[in-house]
Amino acid sequence: MSQFIESIKVEDQEIFLLDLHQKRVNQTFTHFGKEESIDLGKIFNSLQHDEDGLFKLRISYDLDKRVRTQMIPYAIPEIQNFQLVENNSFDYSFKFEDRKELDKMKMKSKAEEIIIVKNNHITDTSFSNLLFLKGKEWFTPNTCLLNGVQRQYLLKQKKIRETEITLQNIKQFTHFQIINALNDFDDMFIYPIDRIINLPGNEEYLDL
Repeated sequence: MSQFIESIKVEDQEIFLLDLHQKRVNQTFTHFGKEESIDLGKIFNSLQHDEDGLFKLRISYDLDKRVRTQMIPYAIPEIQNFQLVENNSFDYSFKFEDRKELDKMKMKSKAEEIIIVKNNHITDTSFSNLLFLKGKEWFTPNTCLLNGVQRQYLLKQKKIRETEITLQNIKQFTHFQIINALNDFDDMFIYPIDRIINLPGNEEYLDL
């Protein structure tokens, strides 16, 4: 049975973007032919979490509604370098718990984190969506592997826009940042584009 996960931000006992997480879980159940979903709000309330600070609520579940939960203290990572990695067959349209293919790509890379290139287009890192800065505007690739909840929220708030980002035009952007449910849009964690060690023209890409 396929296992899925939701990683949800909980800060000072408050849960964030619950409606978008619930929508994604509901869509997963519906896609695989199941009429009833799980209720993330009820699951969170049953934990009676009473600690302040930033936590990742990790909910693993299957289509028979079996659920496991972990409440994990979380610190936003600072990543030293990134590498573009080509993989034209990788699919992550649902938030699967199985990360073997992602881990394999990371192990073969020469950087701390990877940026997956699919059919010449920039997609995501191994754990986040991406934003790229051009001038004063932030853009997100329209070819993401997974339409994350933070990405959906920022698009709805009109703080970012979708655009086509490829190996040919990536150097038109000056900076980038990672976003996911626990990593908000944050000017404190902006990386210069040359933090990507194998930008086009610098060296060959790693084809996995």
